[in-house]
This record gives sequence, C-alpha cells and structure tokens, in this order.
Amino acid sequence: MTKPVPIVDIFSGPGGLAEGFSAFRCPNERQGYRVALSIEKDQAAYRTLRLRAFLRKFDRLPPEYYEFLNDMTSGEPNWAELYPEHWTAACEETRCMELGERRTRDFVRQRVEIIRSEHGGRTVLLGGPPCQSYSVVGRSRNAGNALYDPDRDDRQSLYREYVYVLRRLKPAVAVMENVKGMLSARHNGQLLFPKVMRALARKSGSTRYWLFALASRSGARSWHQGALPQDFLVNAEAHGVPQTRHRVFVVCIRDDIASTLPMELWPRLEPRDDTVSLQEIIGSMPRLRSRLSRGDSPDSWRAAVRRAHDLVRVNQPVMSRDEENRFHRALGCALATADEAAPPCRNSRGGMDITRDCPHELREWLLDENLEALPNNETRAHIPDDLARYLYVVAFGQTFGRSPKTSDFPDVLAPPHTSWHTGKFDDRYRVQLPDRPCTTVTSHLSKDGHYFIHPDPGQVRSLTVREVARLQTFPDNYFFHGSRTEQYIQVGNAVPPFLASQLARLVWAVLNHHDDVRRCPGRPASLPIPKPVHQGTQLPLVTMETT
Repeated sequence: MTKPVPIVDIFSGPGGLAEGFSAFRCPNERQGYRVALSIEKDQAAYRTLRLRAFLRKFDRLPPEYYEFLNDMTSGEPNWAELYPEHWTAACEETRCMELGERRTRDFVRQRVEIIRSEHGGRTVLLGGPPCQSYSVVGRSRNAGNALYDPDRDDRQSLYREYVYVLRRLKPAVAVMENVKGMLSARHNGQLLFPKVMRALARKSGSTRYWLFALASRSGARSWHQGALPQDFLVNAEAHGVPQTRHRVFVVCIRDDIASTLPMELWPRLEPRDDTVSLQEIIGSMPRLRSRLSRGDSPDSWRAAVRRAHDLVRVNQPVMSRDEENRFHRALGCALATADEAAPPCRNSRGGMDITRDCPHELREWLLDENLEALPNNETRAHIPDDLARYLYVVAFGQTFGRSPKTSDFPDVLAPPHTSWHTGKFDDRYRVQLPDRPCTTVTSHLSKDGHYFIHPDPGQVRSLTVREVARLQTFPDNYFFHGSRTEQYIQVGNAVPPFLASQLARLVWAVLNHHDDVRRCPGRPASLPIPKPVHQGTQLPLVTMETT
C-alpha cells in the first residue's frame, strides 16, 4: 500500500481509536492511515478532537504547541491565525454533530459519497456508540428511576447509525467498540448483542461482512464460525494497557476481502508476556498534594493531613505486629510530608519520566522529551474528612494488599451516607494498588475520585486527569479541552490509543494482503460464508463487571 488508508471515525469522543490508527507506521515508516472524517457531539470532546486533528497535519508538533503546554498562563494560541491552512483542514475533518439527527445523516451521506468516489472501498470505519444504556452501572442507575423505560431509550438504537454509515461507506474493514454490558443488554425483551451482530453482517446489495473476534476463548474466531459473545471481549491488561479494562470489539471485514484471507491473517490480539502495573506508569510522576474544598493553602493542607494521621492512628484495624508495622510506615510517610514544605497541587516543571521497568514500547509511546510540564495534571479538591478516609484506605492497602470494604472501616471514618451499611457501595473508597494494573478507568471519575485513590500516603488524593490519561495510554502531549469534569469524562469513555495501535497493525495486514491479491492475476475463488450457528438461538449470558 502506498497512500494512507482513509478513516471515518464516528462517536469519536476525544479520539482514542483514531489516535492509535493515525500513529501506526508501515514497515517502510510511511503513514498507514489518515482520518478523513470524525464526528463527535460533545463540545468539549470535539474541541480536544479538533486540536489533535490539527496537530496531525504537521510532521512534527509546532513549537507554539509546546510553548502552550509548558506554560499555560498565556492561554492557547490562535491556531487559525498561525496556521490557517492546517486549521481549516482540521475543521473540515472534524464535526461537532449528533448522530441520529436528520441533519447529521444528510451530512454523513454526502461526505461518505465523496470519500467513496475518491477512494472506493479502500477505507476503514471506526466507532463505538454511546454506552451509558448498555453498561451495568448505567442500567443499575436507571433501575432506580421509575420513569425510565429502556425500550424508549434512543441510545439503545444508536448502533443503527453505525450500521447506516457502514452500509453507505462499504469500507474494507470496520471496528466497533463498546462496553461489556452490551453482551447482556436487552431491548424490547430481547438480547441486544445478536441484533447488533446480525445488522453488521447483513448483506446490503452485493456487500456483506464477516465478523471477527480479537480474543476468542472458545476457539471459534468469527461469528459465522460459531464464536460466542464472550469471544468478542478484549482484556486490555493482556495487551500492554496498565488497566483492567474489558471491552467488546467487533472487527468487520468485507466479504470480498475476508473470503480470500488466510486464517493466519484473521485478526487476533495475542496476549503479551508483560502486565504493566500502575506504579510503572505514574510512580515517577511529580508528587502533588490534594487541595482542600474550603480555605485551601499549603499550611491548611498540612494541618488537615496531621489531623487525618492522628484520627487514623487511633482508629486502626486489628492487625498482627508485622501488619501494624506496615500500617504505621504508611502513616509515617503522610506525617513526614505534613512536616515538610507541602507539594504543589499542579505539575509546574519536571518529574515526567516513567520507570525503566515499564515496557520500552509503551514508555516510548507515552513520553515526549520536548515537554517540560505535564498538561491536565492538577489535583481536585477534597473535604478534610475525605483526607482521613483516603489515608486510611492507602495505609490499609499497603498493609493487606487490597482495598478495604465498608465493613473494614471504623465507625468514626464512615461517611454520612444512608446507604453506607447497605452493601450497595462496598468498595466506595478504593485505593489503586501500585503493583497491579489500575481498575477500569470510567467517566464516573468526573463525579468524585473515591474509586481512584493514589497509592502514595504522602499525597492523600485521587488521581489527576493526566494520571488516568497515562493509564488510558494517551501520550503525554495529548491535551484535553474543557473543565476538569469534562476532561475526566473524555478520558474515561475513550479507547486506549496504545491498544488501538495494535488493532491498526492487524487491520493493515488485512488490507495489505488484499492489495496483493488484487495485483495478482491468479486470485483464489471466494469461499462461501457458513451459516451462522447462533441465528435463532438463545445466547448465553456472561458475568458482568461493574462498569
């Protein structure tokens, strides 16, 4: 392949999938893909997406961008004035529109016709329909709303917009991503996942698609071969992502390509030998203090940490002598921090390295030697009572190797929640253990950080946007627009770009083989698609995670 393969990216979010594909380089170091169109409805995510699209127009990031990241006091440059052609191209590539609306459909139809006329079927479609109505957490939250009717939730049917673009574009390959809860979600009393799969595979004119599983557990690697719903789950931590993120991926390959594709090129993500821990990714980042929600200052923070230390020390759990020593070492670390000059609450300069224990490929993916400070790396504010709970949770984690449950908390540290002792939020306060991958980064981080407590007892805080962005494998030079709440939502909803880059490599092999077949006069005959074994049958449910 000589020219980059055009990408249409819908439900784009801040651009995690497209970032992974855009960063892929062929063996000859040429760009493998370029984004032709991205669509996202959220204004803050769109601004992030548009900025990244603009930056991809350069062989090297412009110096003004590094000046902005390294010193944000002067504000973001006016890119339209500095680089009008690049900015205009980025605005043409990205659109802030809501899929499902008539005007968006009309726009997509026109743009897709142009892309097809210029590139034929040598394109790739990416996207993941919004997942709130599919996710287990979302369904649990809606269950408490007497007025909520899942059969009337339009988000249940947004996969049809993906199918609409698929039918119009007729790409060589399409990748659809969604939450694990999609496998058990129901619409009008029926399981949703088989409906989605039938819609993706269904023949339209002369075009139909084979649906491939990236991490098959049953041995079957395609839907038509008999793959089970669980086979379409990808565990990100098995593929170099420092996070236990389990998501559904469906790779759709057009029939004319799939029918000539050798089985060794059927897309499959092979597990890596190295599992990446949280400590390897954020352990060398700058030490930051939490802020206080009222009356914040370095001195007031230090005083709050001392009070938290004293409260936790006299309300420690029942422990053996060795456990007590570990618990007190953690408390001592917090006290030592309170006796020194307080760390800053935002990253100003330096301390951006990643431990050498981190796999080289991921380390190179994340770091940018031109950065002098990390963007989006400011702590959120906490009430003093939460500082005591955070310190208790961190010390407990360092002592017992797990985060405490509700029953492990002393009464004096219990928050004033009516549901605290109901068991519904048994891990309401969760420390991220340093020697393991992070738990699933979700958009719930935007509401509070109780599920993502930093493991360093001297910082007593939740993770910053930049820290969770690293755990989501966004490069350090990836800037997120919007308020801090909007930034957390963007990061939590995104596809890890490092994982997306691995998908890009698999898709490129498929497209490269198809180009070879087209150039070869002795093209093998197409093979018939076997009848789907799941058609008309009840699919087994799978055990759900809590995201």
